[in-house]
Amino acid sequence: MSNVFIDTLRMVAGSLQIPTVIILLALILLTIGMLGGFLVEAFTERRLLKVSIPELVDSLHGKSISEVQRIIDDSGLLKRQKEAYQEVVKRTALPDDLREALARQIAADEEYRYRRIVKVTDLVARIAPMFGLMGTLIPLGPGLIALGQGDTKTLSDSLMIAFDTTIAGLVSGAVSYFISGIRKGWYEQYMSWTQTIMETILNVQAAERKKAYRQIQGQKQAAEHSGQQPAAQPVTAPGSEPKGRYL
Repeated sequence: MSNVFIDTLRMVAGSLQIPTVIILLALILLTIGMLGGFLVEAFTERRLLKVSIPELVDSLHGKSISEVQRIIDDSGLLKRQKEAYQEVVKRTALPDDLREALARQIAADEEYRYRRIVKVTDLVARIAPMFGLMGTLIPLGPGLIALGQGDTKTLSDSLMIAFDTTIAGLVSGAVSYFISGIRKGWYEQYMSWTQTIMETILNVQAAERKKAYRQIQGQKQAAEHSGQQPAAQPVTAPGSEPKGRYL
């Protein structure tokens, strides 16, 4: 009875050899694609990314909304980052809580996008060596049997498969681990920038809205003193004055 179980287990293990090799080949192709995308990102986006966040924050502070839009467009930020910031800048008329919620949502969307990219390389870095080990151990069984029977050709073929799958799994995992590590550093920096710039934009909008509110109140008081009816203008209620925070 035990021989039946052993033979069944051996048959199941042997049947996994071809799927393991196919998966390893797919992982190698995926790794090549990720490496190409990584190099494109490194030599295009990263080379064009020339910005000093402290200087950008200084240039945004105290400016009007139109000036903030121009400064962001002229900055050395990535196109995707500029579009994300402009989504908040052009919605100055929204209530404070909505603008802060929008800023949080945009930052969360960016973080999700970066995590999704890194998740793929992390997954390949973990599973590629596992499949490489499987591809190493599976052919060793028939190889050892062939060794006992004096069949050196079958033994050498089994060892070649074992070595090839090991190398494929290790190379794919190592390249993916390298890409994942570099990208994590980039994306953590991007998210730090996003939080800082979003906070700066919200503060600029808060100052702009307070300034407009004070001007309207001043016009009302001047009109009341002169006995004239003040012109109807949109007024920001005192209770809805900006808080300048979104985190």
